[in-house]
Amino acid sequence: MKILIVQDYLRSGGTERHAVFLGAAAAKAGHEVTLLTFRPRGALGDDAENQPFAFRSLQPFDFHLDWFAPGLLRAASEAAPDLVLCMGRMANCYAGFIQARLPHAAVICTMRTGKSLPWLFRRSLRLCRHIVANSHVAKRVLTDEHDLPAHKITVIHNPVLRSHDADGPRNHGLRRFHGANPSTVVMLNVAMFRPEKNQRALIEICAKLPGYLDWQLWLAGDGVTRKSCERLAHDLGLGGRVRFLGYQPDPTPLYLASDIAVLASQSESLSNFLIEAQLHGLPTVAYDIVGVGECFVHGQSGYLLPNLDHAGFTAALDKLIREQGLRRRFSGAARAHAREEFTADRQIRAHLDLFANLVKV
Repeated sequence: MKILIVQDYLRSGGTERHAVFLGAAAAKAGHEVTLLTFRPRGALGDDAENQPFAFRSLQPFDFHLDWFAPGLLRAASEAAPDLVLCMGRMANCYAGFIQARLPHAAVICTMRTGKSLPWLFRRSLRLCRHIVANSHVAKRVLTDEHDLPAHKITVIHNPVLRSHDADGPRNHGLRRFHGANPSTVVMLNVAMFRPEKNQRALIEICAKLPGYLDWQLWLAGDGVTRKSCERLAHDLGLGGRVRFLGYQPDPTPLYLASDIAVLASQSESLSNFLIEAQLHGLPTVAYDIVGVGECFVHGQSGYLLPNLDHAGFTAALDKLIREQGLRRRFSGAARAHAREEFTADRQIRAHLDLFANLVKV
């Protein structure tokens, strides 16, 4: 079949990585795939150009406008797809228009966000042929809050995209480079620095830990709130404990050097970071936001806290930092859960089976 994947911009986020990943998987399965972006290039532009699918951008040069999609409907018509997969908020806002322009194509919206949905996004959800939600909680949001029929929604969890070296040796060299002793418990967060990712809360929570505990907080990523987070860590006297590592194209070495995954985000449908961290055996402490609880098993491979329960978050970290045996038990359970629920082959097959069924209709 001919598949068109629509994405506004290939920034470094999980949705963008999955757009490239699914495009490559479908192309390798024998389908004719085009990845169409609004803005050119982006952090994953080289990845897309080196994949077995066509890669095209609408803006002749980067206007830095995520919503600007000149000639989108014309390009969609020229591609003559059997199926259109819209990835990301901006692409989903246009999905309704694409479905109207291509009534014989199966246009799929995707629900991969914990943010409130713009009106055009909600309109598209009603007009498109089908919806893929990446968590069961996201599906309940669509059925309960947006009154969409359950039969129109399929839940397919995000696959683990970085599974290589998940069982690799502990990265002692990277720990030494960042000043972590063998006894230091390293807490890791990998996310773009945006207000909704809430790295500020992680810094504030860690500031409440007893001063005699040996820990570091590693924050990998870049974005608009990084500078303010750096100032906050300095003002709280944590300059020696909080490490700002910048954007990491492949954070695998960080997983292999860390002990605990932490997430205080206020906008997650399903966290790619937590799924990858679980595969690498990192116990998790996270707030209960939308589908975060589907990334790990509370009490077995991590602790799921009521949202904004700073005291509970601090207490959970305190317990995991002190109890190495508990971390080891959670680590084994984390690996087993990730391998059972989030393998790439399983999620690829689920997508391709759904595509085939929709195109038959």
